Amino acid sequence: MYLALCDDQRQELDMLQEQLERWQQSRHTVLRCKTFDNADALLDAARKEHFDLYFLDVLMPGLTGMDAAREIREFDDAAHIVFLTSAPGFAYESYGVKALDYLLKPVEEERVFALLDRISMAEHRPKEGMTIKCGATVTRILFSQLVYVEVNSKHLYFHMADGHVKEVYGTLRQFGPQLLQRPEFMQIHRSYIMNMLQVAELSPAGVRTFSGENLPVSRLLYTQLQKDYIKLLFDSRDLPE
Repeated sequence: MYLALCDDQRQELDMLQEQLERWQQSRHTVLRCKTFDNADALLDAARKEHFDLYFLDVLMPGLTGMDAAREIREFDDAAHIVFLTSAPGFAYESYGVKALDYLLKPVEEERVFALLDRISMAEHRPKEGMTIKCGATVTRILFSQLVYVEVNSKHLYFHMADGHVKEVYGTLRQFGPQLLQRPEFMQIHRSYIMNMLQVAELSPAGVRTFSGENLPVSRLLYTQLQKDYIKLLFDSRDLPE
């Protein structure tokens, strides 16, 4: 796992590095780490290298950690982002960039260990998904990579995070129950089931995905949808499969 650590306080970086080293020793594993004291340098490296996990200080001079996270999400939707800060007021905003966690300073070693254990376990367990048949091809779709499902004239279109679309003959009634039993999938319109962890913005006008697509939201569903979405963001700390 390749980690990027960004904090303008050298003492904070050193402490986090020491915690990461102790986790490696206790788990008999290896982490690669690169440190940065400003977000501009981090972003320059992030565009050239592939980091699996970012630890970002929220409040830094110039470009903040939150600003950096938004830019990272423009070219990397899969990396984990963890914010570090002494100010708890950014918790809600952190969900807008699909942050995995939000750690208050001074960061407790137990929290860091638990976080890395979660990521490590998720990487080694089987990925959950569903199987669909596209013509003569049987395709496995991972729930974590499915953005939304659209129905149009008895054809279903599975829109994936990488931009590909899988077409299946059928109705939402056939596949909807399997999706809607998972907390991250919600029906936003009679023609759409949405992975709400892929939502960048939700309003009465519709949803905007992290990939920039805009989808309609039923007026009748919006009030409950908003409540369920907020609950999903604040109650769930598990990694998506």
